[in-house]
Amino acid sequence: MQRRLVIVFCVMVLLGSFAVPSVLAQGETADVAGCLATPNGNGCQAGLPLARYQMLLDEMLMHPQPDVRPLPVNMVELSRFAFRRLVTGGATPIYNGPNGATVGSIAPGFNYITVHSTQAGWVEMNPGQWVREGDTAVARPSTFAGVLLEPEAMEYTMAWVLIPSHPAPFPGAAQDASRPLIQRYTRVNIFESVEVDGWRWYLIGPDTWIKQTLVSKVVFVEKPPQVKGRWVAVDLYEQTLVAYEDNTPVFATLISSGLPQWATNEGTFQTWARLRSGGMSGAEGQTDFYSLENVPWTLYFDGAISLHGTYWHDGFGYRHSHGCVNLTITDSHWVFQWTLDGGYDMPWVHVFSSGEYSG
Repeated sequence: MQRRLVIVFCVMVLLGSFAVPSVLAQGETADVAGCLATPNGNGCQAGLPLARYQMLLDEMLMHPQPDVRPLPVNMVELSRFAFRRLVTGGATPIYNGPNGATVGSIAPGFNYITVHSTQAGWVEMNPGQWVREGDTAVARPSTFAGVLLEPEAMEYTMAWVLIPSHPAPFPGAAQDASRPLIQRYTRVNIFESVEVDGWRWYLIGPDTWIKQTLVSKVVFVEKPPQVKGRWVAVDLYEQTLVAYEDNTPVFATLISSGLPQWATNEGTFQTWARLRSGGMSGAEGQTDFYSLENVPWTLYFDGAISLHGTYWHDGFGYRHSHGCVNLTITDSHWVFQWTLDGGYDMPWVHVFSSGEYSG
């Protein structure tokens, strides 16, 4: 199956009776094809056979949103550090104090510093190390957070909208700008799925369709045989993470994995180290050099590749990293603490892909 295009920068395997999209009966195949040609005529509505649509209508009205509990945004963690990006465009001079002498520099790249204090146009990044405030820009971490799952309450597969979009009235149609815009990170149920020209279209409400390239859906996967207890699964195709207690999914969120040139490896890995916060850097002397201070809530699982909190972007749902699995600060703290509280200091991380990218 094709997938949305990559945004550049840092399946369905069924599980028991957990939520899955509804499936058209085999006898309706021809009717569906006909309804795509005449979406609201000849016994059709919104691109589906009328009988099928009417069966789903009550469900859409009863379940306008997924039956999940949003994880509260962790404002304590979001404010634990203050970060700034270096924006000089070249090497950034470091001074021994405000209006002081130059004592070094930071190579040009994707660089973030921790703010220890500020003083009249100056920012202290480390004791005795200052940079001009004009060489920095305030970093504002994402307030996105995942959801706590109760599988027995989930009637349908849920998804997050990734790009603000107007709904389409039937599969394959243009967006209807007269209808309200569905905002990024809105949670939706998938009531039906239809393929048009190689792309999946999802019915998310009455006469409301959205193309698969505009959403990330939650896909459940079977537990690998070597895994037990509390573990997480990362879907590289949908760019989602699901946390499990043995076979039961308990949490889901959006992530950002490695870009094509730094792809995150598939496989089943056991965490080998955990850090509350620490620095990360790479590609020194190269055009993609980066230096990030106090990266929070890190779980290393594949050599130098880790799950970790991310304060420098809000591109969750798209590949964005040098190979690591980026989560928001709220979500990374939850995963870090939840595994630890359950007695799993070195939890397993299962990385898979429920589809195949195109382009």
